[in-house]
Amino acid sequence: MSGAARPIVVMGVSGVGKTTVGTELARRRGVVFVDADDLHGAANIAKMSAGIPLDDADRWPWLDRVGAALRAGDGVVVACSALKRRYRERLHRLAPATVFVHLDADAERVAAQAQSREGHFMPPALLQSQFDALEPLAHDEPGVTVAVDAAPDALAERIERMLEA
Repeated sequence: MSGAARPIVVMGVSGVGKTTVGTELARRRGVVFVDADDLHGAANIAKMSAGIPLDDADRWPWLDRVGAALRAGDGVVVACSALKRRYRERLHRLAPATVFVHLDADAERVAAQAQSREGHFMPPALLQSQFDALEPLAHDEPGVTVAVDAAPDALAERIERMLEA
């Protein structure tokens, strides 16, 4: 499978810029973009909207839907938190060609971005739970880690170069 055809998960904590960077990356690659937030069931959305973090039992059916989206489109780019290695392993089992792009930023930057978002069901109050759950990509996982230190278009360009290398 060519590099352009590999599905990509843009991962990281809520508010780090997954949707913005993922949308730009998909546009540049000429592929479909999917926001995994749109694949959550109503119960998950209600739970997060109430400020209650999801547990693994909440996440498994959602991750299965994300995996189906990864399998469905040639080179699809999916924005998905994929915070824990076991979540990424599940996605990789469902769509073995998947590569992960971990958007990495400090808590202050992410908090500022999360505060400025409007209409998102994930309240900024849950941000610390995301950082607590985050297991960064390990050296043996397929993917790259990218510092969020530039505009989305520059990050997308950097990601493309990293994935081609």
